[in-house]
Amino acid sequence: MLPTLIKIQYALVLSYAAVMALSLSPNLQAQDRSKIVLVHYMPWYASKPASGHWGWHWTMNHFDPDEITSEGQRNIASHDYPLIDLYDSNDPDALECHVLLMKFGGIDGAIIDWYGKEQFRDYADLHRNTRHFIRHIRRAGLRFAICYEDQTVQHMIEADFLPDQQNVSYGHQVMQWLADTWFHDKAYVKLDKRPVLLIFGPQYFKKQQWAQIVPSVSPRPLLFGLPHLSQQTGMDGAFGWPPVTGGREVVPNVWRKYLGSLHARSDAGESVISVAFPGFHDIYRQAELHDSYGTIDDRNGATFAETLETALRSKSRIIQVATWNDYGEGTVIEPTRAAGYRYLEQLQKHAAAKRKFRPEDLRLPVMLYQMKKKQSPGSLQIARLKKATDLLFAGECVKARLLLETAAKEN
Repeated sequence: MLPTLIKIQYALVLSYAAVMALSLSPNLQAQDRSKIVLVHYMPWYASKPASGHWGWHWTMNHFDPDEITSEGQRNIASHDYPLIDLYDSNDPDALECHVLLMKFGGIDGAIIDWYGKEQFRDYADLHRNTRHFIRHIRRAGLRFAICYEDQTVQHMIEADFLPDQQNVSYGHQVMQWLADTWFHDKAYVKLDKRPVLLIFGPQYFKKQQWAQIVPSVSPRPLLFGLPHLSQQTGMDGAFGWPPVTGGREVVPNVWRKYLGSLHARSDAGESVISVAFPGFHDIYRQAELHDSYGTIDDRNGATFAETLETALRSKSRIIQVATWNDYGEGTVIEPTRAAGYRYLEQLQKHAAAKRKFRPEDLRLPVMLYQMKKKQSPGSLQIARLKKATDLLFAGECVKARLLLETAAKEN
């Protein structure tokens, strides 16, 4: 028999039929499908089973995942809850599940949130997780880019980990490391032969400093910043993000105006990375960290369908989905217990012309992950599950499904 949770999710998808009718309009069939669709990915989760402790992003030093709620879920720093339960960003089973879901959902790759590689706070762990994730990205035939958090430089200076006078030389060192290590990678996302590098902000370096950091880097990246900061900091372009501010609810007319302004910059010749998002519902006030940034109602999937369609109609060559798994901010499109596979099925509709996968194929990576977690060392099923993994990475979903269903019946 299939695992109970899988059965529930097979049934759950039917309840979203009305929502899916709001998905991409039929007249988009004639739209340009050469756009690169990437999803913003957070590599920062640690779980007790894999790492021996619950990481900060599951707890925010406030919630205790060892406590089970009345809904039968762990008490975590999020209003959402992952379908596969709490996972670890260094767990190969979770990483392969994620990239297979992306592949079957018609996503072209990931933009990975990166804090550098220093032995400071948890940066080195996140860097390790990023490198492991990229290996799985390559295996799935997907692409990747980096979103660098330059706020890390300020944090290191404030902690006396990095001398203030070395900030620019350190920034250049980081950029050149990226160039030497990832920008040459065939899987790295490029526009006009230049690697795409997002800077979240920028929050630390100013225009004059970027002018010293970047020119001698080879290959020289195209830098993208947030729309309200990109021009004043000397970026090459801008990327969109859910426009929350002031702790208020951002109603559709407001975020539609934001997207219109963003795409108008593209019409004027500026390089723009468009954005699609499911909503925004952060946990920061409940975690007693600070006030909420605000909210964007998911409207039962209609917000994502509309922002995705708007992005597809824009002149942007890259669409960033914000996000795959930022549970703290409630912008999650990976399968959750509440939404099921809703967002990946919407993305599949866009990718129908260039992908061969169906909604039922999305259930297979989750099924594989859950079965692997039930196996004990030395289990006779391990070899069969490895074969199923190879089949899924090869896109052989029919064969993999038969293998997994046979293994499930024998358990």
